[in-house]
Amino acid sequence: MDALLPILEQKINALIEADPDVFLVSIRIKPTNNVKIFLDADNGINVDRLIQYNRKLYRDLEENAVFPDGDFSLEVSSPGLDEPLKLPRQYRKNVGRYVEVITLDGTRIEGKLIDSDDVKIVVEEEKGKGKKERSDPERSAHGRHQEHYSSSEILTSQPEGPVAKNNKHSVKVNQQTGINCA
Repeated sequence: MDALLPILEQKINALIEADPDVFLVSIRIKPTNNVKIFLDADNGINVDRLIQYNRKLYRDLEENAVFPDGDFSLEVSSPGLDEPLKLPRQYRKNVGRYVEVITLDGTRIEGKLIDSDDVKIVVEEEKGKGKKERSDPERSAHGRHQEHYSSSEILTSQPEGPVAKNNKHSVKVNQQTGINCA
């Protein structure tokens, strides 16, 4: 299975290279040869585009006998609401959404994702009833402060890496590469 990942990644990247808005989020292969490809786009990706990619990739996999017995199933979709955010591009596109961050010491921080780059996220923390707070030593004029999380401060709560949850999305941060998580 692991040998298939680079082959699939190369084929997918070749398929989407003409559309710079689209990017590969992850690939999963189950022992039953059920292949799940998650694609996203900076401005969202619609079902019609996903269907086109699915058909082209399926045909390519069949014609090149990537699965010699032809025994495989293929799903190409966008990450669902229960899928973690894994890439810096996903974080950036979700700035403004509410997240739940779990730090290494087990502290849960809920608030709005204010900023994101390749190595950190900034969350406007909400404390108490209707109160907003940003947990940063420097408070703004509005009595808020920011929580800056580097990858080394986020708790690993799933095997792939640290996690922070949005009410409908999860935000993952890889400890070696910052926010980028495979």
